[in-house]
Amino acid sequence: MIDKIAKELKKGKIIVCPTDTVYGLLADAGNKKAVAKIFRVKKRKKANFLPIFVSNLTMAKELAVIGKSQEKFLKKVWPGKTTAVLKRRIQGKKSKIYGVDGKTIALRIPKYKLVNSLLEKTKLPLVGTSANISGGPATTEIKKVLRQFQGKKAQPDLIVNVGDLKAAKPSIVVDLTGLKPKILRK
Repeated sequence: MIDKIAKELKKGKIIVCPTDTVYGLLADAGNKKAVAKIFRVKKRKKANFLPIFVSNLTMAKELAVIGKSQEKFLKKVWPGKTTAVLKRRIQGKKSKIYGVDGKTIALRIPKYKLVNSLLEKTKLPLVGTSANISGGPATTEIKKVLRQFQGKKAQPDLIVNVGDLKAAKPSIVVDLTGLKPKILRK
């Protein structure tokens, strides 16, 4: 199953996938068309930037400027349910990411075997945003996920249905761009 999903992600497909928080939408963050489709599927404004899943701290450092104090903090919360907003590295071939701000980037290493396996298999940073229409609630219930996209023009390409997940909320978002960490979402 991991191989099939990884191949679909590499082809630019949008996947509904369980995560360590809620059901999410995954896509290759370096694929402009896939990221544009996520915005259409979610009916999300382009000004609302997307969070990115990374496989490890090395990948995070390719995309963001991470100082010693930030690294110390990240080692305490990653892998896990914390998304860190960091200063973005100047884009090069390895860091060509779409759907994110030009100055900052929101990164997370999830703690969920399926997603971590996909990150390892694809060797790509993946958009990792909640599987819902923007403004609607994120959910751990697969029927609610399916209902949100039912009959919509833009649809995810593949749905990984593992049934309902344990009750959870989206990740905590912490801004690490200033002198002190600042919680943006609890």
